[in-house]
Amino acid sequence: MATGRTHRPATRSRGIPEATVARLPLYLRALTALSERSVPTVSSEELAAAAGVNSAKLRKDFSYLGSYGTRGVGYDVEYLVYQISRELGLTQDWPVVIVGIGNLGAALANYGGFASRGFRVAALIDADPAMAGKPVAGIPVQHTDDLEKIIEDNGVSIGVIATPAGAAQQVCDRLVAAGVTSILNFAPTVLSVPDGVDVRKVDLSIELQILAFHEQRKAGEETAAGDGALPAATAREASADQGPDGDVPAVMPA
Repeated sequence: MATGRTHRPATRSRGIPEATVARLPLYLRALTALSERSVPTVSSEELAAAAGVNSAKLRKDFSYLGSYGTRGVGYDVEYLVYQISRELGLTQDWPVVIVGIGNLGAALANYGGFASRGFRVAALIDADPAMAGKPVAGIPVQHTDDLEKIIEDNGVSIGVIATPAGAAQQVCDRLVAAGVTSILNFAPTVLSVPDGVDVRKVDLSIELQILAFHEQRKAGEETAAGDGALPAATAREASADQGPDGDVPAVMPA
């Protein structure tokens, strides 16, 4: 079985848009659920609803993969699972290291979804000497002093950073210098990386703040409706002719 260091997904070379790539895991999750229920085929409408997108967008996305389905039948579930898995690079072994084994890092280490999706947690790394040798999810934690050797020995190209913000950039720099070319960052900070290194940031506090914004806006609209104010859409139309100093502030819809 190939390792992550020896093969890269073909999506970029085949010109698949990044927005489509971002939706492929959603389709795969929905298709996997169908496969587990032994559903042989699925229509674009059913699959789009399960993935939370519209069917026209789904059909366009699948056209980049060369899958067009069969009229009156739909898409073959098992074939699509294989096709999307192959496109995402999940039909091979991707060794991953997790750096920072606090509460979040330990939770990630215990997450069972990695192995079923082609990712093998090859090593857990932490700066605390007291953590060295302690098993987490059945894997002994190793010290950051050995980071470079661990990455070389395991052929790692994907690293997960779950350290405090102050340590994240230094860890990132060491991962990149050791040959890691893709990083999933859980630390609440923006990482600086050279060209050719991909970073995906996961910040739960930001997601909660966005939800708080929407909750506040919904509460405001309910209050305005109760006071007999203009509906939000009408208010936006009325504000179109107002300048920045007008009586009605211009609000960009989310």
